[in-house]
Amino acid sequence: MSRALLLRTATALTTGLALAGTLTACGGSSTADGSGAQGGGKTVTVYSADGLKSDKGDGWYDKVFADFTKKTGIEVKYVEGGSGEMVQRAVREKTNTQADVLITLPPFIQQADGKGLLQAYAPQGSDHVNGADKSPDAKWTSVVGNYFGFVYNKKELTSAPRTWEELLDAKYKGKLQYSTPGVAGDGTAVLVKAMHDFGGKDQAMDFLKKLQANNVGPSSSTSKLAPKTDKGELLVANGDVQMNFAQSKSMPNLGIWFPAKDGGKPTTFALPYAAGLVAKAPHTENGKKLLDHLLSEDAQKLVSEVGGGFPVRSDVKPTDANAIELTKLMGGVEVFEPDWADLDKNLTGYVDAWKSATGS
Repeated sequence: MSRALLLRTATALTTGLALAGTLTACGGSSTADGSGAQGGGKTVTVYSADGLKSDKGDGWYDKVFADFTKKTGIEVKYVEGGSGEMVQRAVREKTNTQADVLITLPPFIQQADGKGLLQAYAPQGSDHVNGADKSPDAKWTSVVGNYFGFVYNKKELTSAPRTWEELLDAKYKGKLQYSTPGVAGDGTAVLVKAMHDFGGKDQAMDFLKKLQANNVGPSSSTSKLAPKTDKGELLVANGDVQMNFAQSKSMPNLGIWFPAKDGGKPTTFALPYAAGLVAKAPHTENGKKLLDHLLSEDAQKLVSEVGGGFPVRSDVKPTDANAIELTKLMGGVEVFEPDWADLDKNLTGYVDAWKSATGS
């Protein structure tokens, strides 16, 4: 379900589903049909935010990439990192493009477009994706619906914290960590949610300055924080629903929660994985085929069942156990829509303000 529809149901979200390490990338020049100097035209390179691939090989990417290779014979070369990290890498490689497909969380997909990294392509099936979940000029399309959230250790804490303010308690000193804004998509989401919940940039920075006394320190990747939380090294960390829900299947102490400002309701916002075809991609046609596959009905039906996320196609309505559990998890949580245009324009200033406030 799109962010637009979610907004109409934000105050009563009780029905239905709403909405790193470095690997070797494929290089070499290519022709428009996807053939290139490397891989004989049988490769496609994906730069992606972390969260959809599993170390155990049972994540959504693992499944859909394997299906794609079996169907097409095209090998997927995968490079993972924080959303900002992936965009920065693509910028550095602009004169010698390595990636074919870029997948990041907002506002980094908008940032990538603004930096001229993406070319227009409307994947097959994108006509079933609601307008808020794709760009009007076909530069990017969401492939997995998702929401920002936090995790806590269910073994060490009898219940999840309810408010932001509770995190200032001394028991969280050295036991709380969030990924780095401006580098990780979920880290940037901490700023977005704090500015919304506290009513503005200055108020949010005042709070995050206080919170820094308990913060362990920077982390370029959000996915590393959940295992630490499950083990009890951390009591609380940031994350997102899709990634953490998938991780919780093998991390029994991991619980998902949504902070509220003292006196307010728990809130979140949509944070989908959005995919775009890279400009001057070495294997453009292979990139198009992969984007088509990610939005296919078969792949979208696996988003909740395998990936723990929310399908973005409006005509795919899962009823699997994960889908039911995810709906229950989102019940009572107020969903707001950030001003992505403002964030795209002013993100650097917000990150600089965070650095100044926290001394990071």
